[in-house]
Amino acid sequence: MASDPRPVPALAHRLKRLRHESLKPRVQDGDATPIQAHAVVDCGWGRLLFAQTFETAAPLIDALRAEAPDRRDIAFYVRNPHVLLAQAPQEVFLDPSHSYRLDLAVYRPSRRQPRGFTIRRMGSEQDAEAINRIYAARRMVQTPPGFLWSRRDDRSLAYFVAEDAVTGEVVGTVTGVNHARAVDDPEGGSSLWCLAVAPQARQPGIGEALVRRLAEHFRTQGLAYMDLSVMHDNLQAIALYEKLGFRRVSFFGVKRKNPINEALFTGPANNEDLNPYARLIVNEARRRGIATEVIDAEGGLFRLSWGGRTVRCRESLSELTSAVALSICDDKRMTRRIVAEAGVTTPASIKADSPSAIDAALATYGRLVVKPARGEQGQGVAVGLTTMSEVQSALIGARRICSDVLIEEQVQGEDLRLVIIDFQLAAAAVRRPPRVIGDGQTSIRRLIEHQSRRRSAATGGESRIPIDAETERTLAEAGFGLDDVAPEGVEIIVRKAANLHLGGTIHDVTDIVHPVLVDAAITAARAIDIPVTGIDLMVKAPDQPDYAFIEANERPGLANHEPQPTAERFIDLLFPASASGSSRSNA
Repeated sequence: MASDPRPVPALAHRLKRLRHESLKPRVQDGDATPIQAHAVVDCGWGRLLFAQTFETAAPLIDALRAEAPDRRDIAFYVRNPHVLLAQAPQEVFLDPSHSYRLDLAVYRPSRRQPRGFTIRRMGSEQDAEAINRIYAARRMVQTPPGFLWSRRDDRSLAYFVAEDAVTGEVVGTVTGVNHARAVDDPEGGSSLWCLAVAPQARQPGIGEALVRRLAEHFRTQGLAYMDLSVMHDNLQAIALYEKLGFRRVSFFGVKRKNPINEALFTGPANNEDLNPYARLIVNEARRRGIATEVIDAEGGLFRLSWGGRTVRCRESLSELTSAVALSICDDKRMTRRIVAEAGVTTPASIKADSPSAIDAALATYGRLVVKPARGEQGQGVAVGLTTMSEVQSALIGARRICSDVLIEEQVQGEDLRLVIIDFQLAAAAVRRPPRVIGDGQTSIRRLIEHQSRRRSAATGGESRIPIDAETERTLAEAGFGLDDVAPEGVEIIVRKAANLHLGGTIHDVTDIVHPVLVDAAITAARAIDIPVTGIDLMVKAPDQPDYAFIEANERPGLANHEPQPTAERFIDLLFPASASGSSRSNA
């Protein structure tokens, strides 16, 4: 589309007029085809109801009442929300989101091209499945199986994905609705929905690139504007939209009161100060009607009561875990001995106070691991040590956490976490160390900081990449410093440990994990006699039987294992009689 030659004041007037016209209920302009009455578009996650096409409130309320189970319908372009809400105050509520509009006539594309990823149309069933996985990871409502792919030729819907240039993984997605084709909108409008970036994505700028690609797509189709709805407190997204030229407009969204929307209309719950691991469990308990009492939010301590039974929990650690099992997991040396006696394979152990033994181990295994005998969240752990000086330095760091330390051979492979609840597999995930991808312009320090902010936002502040001596050592081993600029497309591991709290990422492999690995994890859990645990193994691949036991965690984080129902299985364990109501959508 050619740029508009009119001066800036004329463009400003046009934008003002567009805002004004957007508040009108119906559009009839001369001989133009009128917009459909009672216009509705099925987007999979729910239906988009064009409120301006409903002349009275009653039929719009009826349309919202027809919402399907586990879906999230939204009535958009509501002019007078107070009138609509007054018709059914017990059934609908005003969505606490802002509406924004981008005038495509004045939009200017960016000259900077995406680095480390490409933006393209959805092109396969695998793409559609990847989009749903991103929805699940972002706790968004998923679409029914096959919906996205079945709509690939629908000219009213546009699906774009961001693809990692190195791995080929889909790491972001956005959906667009062409109003002219969907509902015969004579104004030539469009809207953006479901912008989402995978939590483990490493490249900066994915969200911006997806928004720009959709805007340029609709602009080439001759559409006038692109609208969107964004939560009022999503300041990061709002800053992006305003940077791209979106402006606030005065129309609203109304939704139906349902379990998916509950947090939006019930007001603050008693769990807002809990961390994501405790909040996930409390939310599942509340959903089942189990009474919840937060005892100490900062410590993740809460009490659950139902049917005459009361259980105190600290995140996934409950009163069902005995003090003996807790003490076994607390001492990694004892854990090794207990599980090895049960037949679980463990890596070779080296005496920390014997330089000759360390020298021999370096000669035999090449790389060693040092970790505190007691500790959690990866603190004090050093991986990939190849010299005596590195080992001695790591021992000093580990002893700051605990005076007793372990030295083990480093088993090559991937870090696999298996969550075992009631001696059954609840979830399996590969944990990968944090990494960044160079763009040829940005320092590694800034890339790490950007990736750390993204990891923190995706995990409720639980995952951050520290910039410390271990980070510098890992970079130096790869031939880089913090202030170096890595070549475009070069992937750099910035820490060796794959712990989530230190910026690592989690990738679900429950459906492909090898039975031998599951058996080893269950055997270890039974040997410790612990009802809920996270068993960490080093494996060649999650679908192969080779492994070495690393440690057992008595308080595994149940969040970030989507789409596996870890919280549901935990509540099933605590309150078995409530399990009949535990099945639900992954939305």
